[in-house]
Amino acid sequence: MTGVRSVVKKNLIPRAAKILTTINTRGVMLRFYHCSEQVYDEPLPCEWYDRSLSKLTKWSHSLKNVDVIDGKLVNVDNDSRVYDDNLEEKLYAFKSLARTFIGGPSMQESIKNNVVRELGDVRCDDQRVFCFSKASEREAITVDSLKKVSEFLNVSAQQRKLVRQAICEQVTKYPIWIGAIEEILNGLRCEINEMSCRCSSKEIRMAQQIVTTCQKFLENATCYDPESTSWMRLAPAKGVESHDSHKWEGVLEMFDDLINCLSEERKLTSEVKKLEVMKEGLYQIRDVFIDKNIGYKEARHQESLVHKKLTKTLGHSSRCVFTLLLYYLYENIWDIDVEVCGGLYAIGNGDKFRLCMGKILTSDEHNMLQSGVKQLSRALGLFKFVWETARMKGDLEVQGHLWCIGAKNKSFTYRNNMFLLHSIS
Repeated sequence: MTGVRSVVKKNLIPRAAKILTTINTRGVMLRFYHCSEQVYDEPLPCEWYDRSLSKLTKWSHSLKNVDVIDGKLVNVDNDSRVYDDNLEEKLYAFKSLARTFIGGPSMQESIKNNVVRELGDVRCDDQRVFCFSKASEREAITVDSLKKVSEFLNVSAQQRKLVRQAICEQVTKYPIWIGAIEEILNGLRCEINEMSCRCSSKEIRMAQQIVTTCQKFLENATCYDPESTSWMRLAPAKGVESHDSHKWEGVLEMFDDLINCLSEERKLTSEVKKLEVMKEGLYQIRDVFIDKNIGYKEARHQESLVHKKLTKTLGHSSRCVFTLLLYYLYENIWDIDVEVCGGLYAIGNGDKFRLCMGKILTSDEHNMLQSGVKQLSRALGLFKFVWETARMKGDLEVQGHLWCIGAKNKSFTYRNNMFLLHSIS
């Protein structure tokens, strides 16, 4: 891990377990409890588990209403943003310590027994399909491209071509493209408006003006006069370009200006990265008109050019394509964080597979549980969508796992997928 400093904290973490310190995408200092994979193969001292459980229990009380959703600290009871770096750091440390804790022998046995009891799944006795038993299966991952999803699912190079072709054909259609751009700008506007109220700066004020201008640019260029029917909107004479004509190049320039204004704002790192991601698509269509004054038929032609150019030029590893896919599936543009990545397991004769992924909760109260299930369901749904689009051999069953201090072990179904709640104890 580049730029990560290891610090040993005495009397809490054993010799082989360390605290890794790093900066997250929102500029918050985070601490991660980490053991090498060799150490994971052997149980940590009982004293470590006792002390860690005590710490996790204590932390869970102060964190019971908060979670990180779409990269932002949120109060799940009222969906409000929480601006507290210390609380966010503690939450990440809590989840990191919990990931190490669930690798312990007693927790592993508890997970296995819970699956067998709730699902009657005797196949869990087969170690090959027992999820979360390896250190690599308890790591956190951020999914930000189709390439990562394909690698996780072992999608072949030939199948990846099919995935790219099928997905690009759908997600680059004009309503999806314009919707994703507007979603990014709306989210950014909310963030910088909140920042201006708490601590305004020249850069923030300038960014506010650029976002407003960009939104008006898109609105004026895509909203037709409601008093005019489509057949009445005639194109200007050939060879005559309207002085009011707009091109996507104007949006590209405004995205560049926003990135320059906000590049030093640590709180907006993820928003700036998303602007950079969408520049890939904007660059490809920079010469395409986005104008209500060019006539109805010509406007439809320009919109079809957006679709054709994006479909042709954006590749399988494009993060712009991935962002459009997220908007297409969920009307959400933020990359997906999976707190416990799990893995893909062959079942029976290999004609069926199971994808297991997990999330760590600070409480099992209704709002927290509901929020966690929705986030996990979104990740599982994405992977299943890619699996089916790639026409992978065999059926894929997805299964979500959640962990919480002192929760009652149980299973339930959400959107036809199985979820299991495990107690950390």
